[in-house]
Amino acid sequence: MLHTRTLAIAAASPVLVENILPSWLLRASSSHVVSMRSIGDRALNRGQISREIMLENYQKIREKYKSKKLPQDVNPKGVFSCNELDLKEVQVYGFDYDYTLACYKPSMDYLLYNLGRDMLIQKYKYPEGICNLEYKKDFAVRGLHYDIEKGLLLKLDSFLQIQFGTVYRGLHPVPDDEVLRLYKNRIIPIAYVEAPHKHSHKETLHRTKMVQLADLFSVPEMGLLCNVTEYFLRNHIDYHPEILFRDVKNSVQSCHPIMHGLVVKNVSEYLEQNRDLKRFFDRLKRASKKMFLVTNSPFHFVDTGMKFLVGDNWKDYFDVVIVQARKPKFFTEESRPLRIYDEINKTQLWDRVTKLEKGVIYLEGTVKQLQDMTGWQGHQVLYFGDHPYSDLADVTLEHGWRTGAIIKELTHEIATLNNPKFKENANWLQMLTGLIEEHQDYEGPDVQTILNEWIQERDELRNEIKRVFNKQFGSVFRTYHNPTYFSRRLFRFADIYMSSITNLLEYSTSHTFYPRRGVMPHEYTSYFV
Repeated sequence: MLHTRTLAIAAASPVLVENILPSWLLRASSSHVVSMRSIGDRALNRGQISREIMLENYQKIREKYKSKKLPQDVNPKGVFSCNELDLKEVQVYGFDYDYTLACYKPSMDYLLYNLGRDMLIQKYKYPEGICNLEYKKDFAVRGLHYDIEKGLLLKLDSFLQIQFGTVYRGLHPVPDDEVLRLYKNRIIPIAYVEAPHKHSHKETLHRTKMVQLADLFSVPEMGLLCNVTEYFLRNHIDYHPEILFRDVKNSVQSCHPIMHGLVVKNVSEYLEQNRDLKRFFDRLKRASKKMFLVTNSPFHFVDTGMKFLVGDNWKDYFDVVIVQARKPKFFTEESRPLRIYDEINKTQLWDRVTKLEKGVIYLEGTVKQLQDMTGWQGHQVLYFGDHPYSDLADVTLEHGWRTGAIIKELTHEIATLNNPKFKENANWLQMLTGLIEEHQDYEGPDVQTILNEWIQERDELRNEIKRVFNKQFGSVFRTYHNPTYFSRRLFRFADIYMSSITNLLEYSTSHTFYPRRGVMPHEYTSYFV
């Protein structure tokens, strides 16, 4: 027996439901012709729909979902384009060192965590009990924000909305109702998150209440921060969140020289070998490309790592090498002179630098001096770094360089995306969302009950998809359906991004990267031409 769908008729000129609903929700029988006042009045004059029809439509969309072919795997060694980039125009390749040319093993996170924890006890006289707090490697992800006023670690999307379920005090999630009580809103005011532009006269007067932890060195820092917070809470020790944040940050940063010394002594323990790096440099050299290195790390640390990765002759590849650059000041200031580093005596020279010579190591300086002395300008320069702000933001906004981001987390993200179960869940989530959207304006005694069941299923599915990336905070790139705050900045400041610099070996030095044409909300849901 065919079910009959009854919609309210409230106009003299009827409109067929086929003009409103997608084809997969239409019944095969031509007897199911209904009328409405107009599309514009749909919200005011919703039609009636029965429980049976809703459940039947659910079953139809389930069958359609099961018949859908899963999307192809994403290439884990791919290079992904945010902005069109023609490599034929690039004559100069620039690189950061840490997490760009040199990628570290998980042992680096443990080392930084342990050194920072010990520094808290020895220098800042924190309780001895925190020495028993072990690093939890899968707790945090890059790109989170820490509220230094409220002592919360949380995840924001590109619209500055809090992702519920990802707000943590210590190691425990904060309930959604408490989050709303603390912030009065799900959306955080921009002044709470972002400082004014660097040229603003208010800069010296303004301090944001949130700090984003945007580089990979900050991940163990977040782990230490949350562990110590949890220790204080469990032991009923009163503390000031901002003081704790500053102490943890200073402890981790101040132990970097110690970390450098330990890594130099046993580089293979901490540094991932990438045998393709030398091949990548050789190819750039054969293509007559210029290369330079600008890093905040000291020379002895970089020298040991590059010898491990490329060989004793690593400096021969680079036309300019600048260490201890103090980025982002290297990109923003104009009056910091370049200095020469004496490799033999391990000291800085006071000689005035008037030209840049291959084989000489330089310290500090500014991007203006680099450009003036080399003539490397604008779109002919492609610079790679792992930090969207200190590495990429200023060179693209102020100097017109092309930029590439090295995002190590892509390896895990893409492996997750390529999992068949994830693909199935993502497909069903989209189709279930469409089902809810198309039925939400109907009326009937069971409509809201069934909609609530569908919404609950959708919520559970979204949380399942989130947890496969990271149980606490989900994907680095998404907050459910929206991009994260981190993603927004990454896509703005990076022309291309990839998991490893040597992914570029998959492409020629004359390759053009084209961004994918995305569908805007007002456009067709899919392109058929």
